[in-house]
Amino acid sequence: MGSITPARFEGTVQVGRGRKLGVAEFGTPDGQAVVWLHGTPGARRQIPQEARRVADERGLRIVGIDRPGVGLSPAHQYRSVFDFTADLEHVVDKLGIDRFSTIGLSGGGPYALAAAAGLPDRVQSVGVLGGVVPSVGPDAPPDGLVAFAKRFSSVLPWIRHPSGFLLTAAVRMAKPLGSPALDLYARFSPPGDREVLGRPEIKEMFLDDLSRNGGRSMRAVVADGILFTRDWGFEPADIDAPVWWWHGDADNIVPLSHAESFLPHLRRGTLHVRPGESHLGGMGIAAEVLDSVMQW
Repeated sequence: MGSITPARFEGTVQVGRGRKLGVAEFGTPDGQAVVWLHGTPGARRQIPQEARRVADERGLRIVGIDRPGVGLSPAHQYRSVFDFTADLEHVVDKLGIDRFSTIGLSGGGPYALAAAAGLPDRVQSVGVLGGVVPSVGPDAPPDGLVAFAKRFSSVLPWIRHPSGFLLTAAVRMAKPLGSPALDLYARFSPPGDREVLGRPEIKEMFLDDLSRNGGRSMRAVVADGILFTRDWGFEPADIDAPVWWWHGDADNIVPLSHAESFLPHLRRGTLHVRPGESHLGGMGIAAEVLDSVMQW
């Protein structure tokens, strides 16, 4: 795969109710563990090369997990973001992981936070990169992509299967044009994201994750959209672990104002504003992110 380090291990882990989740591991099998939760869209290999390199150099164990409906994970609709923590507990138990940190990019942020709320004795710290914030409640922001999706929250469950099918078909059709298609997306992205996507190892990671990961569908995108427009099932104040949050001030997907309004509700939240960066800026600072969350 050229510019990126392949996974040390890939496979599936059986979780409750006869289901399974796809996993990919990087780094050292007995190192301090980090569960890296992909964005929307994304899958288990959405882990930047810098993080893979740091894992090898510092003896860390990074685990990527396919959420239901993408990669190696069959489709399944949780009732809330918090419900994911029961499946995550199955995964870390079967992988022999006791304590760990979580890192979530964009749509992976809510799941990284949910893990800390639901597994307080095991999740030691959280890192969030341009994370989605709650779209319901008195402090819900009125703008952004998720707020827009909330207008259609009543119909999303009804179109989950057909829209998931259409997304899957679109990705499969784009596979032969993967590199040019990503170049086209970058061309119309803000300068910060254009710079990140211009890095060969970042581009290769996204192409590998979305088009070569053995996935059967893109239904996780719609499933995430449904959950992000609902109550998450936990409160920010339920999280005792320290949370480090990186956010670009030019983010056009999740505006910086969302993070600024959410962070005060956390007990131990630290916001790092990235000047001039957009939604994917956190993918280019993996070493800094790992340095922060692994302080425990």
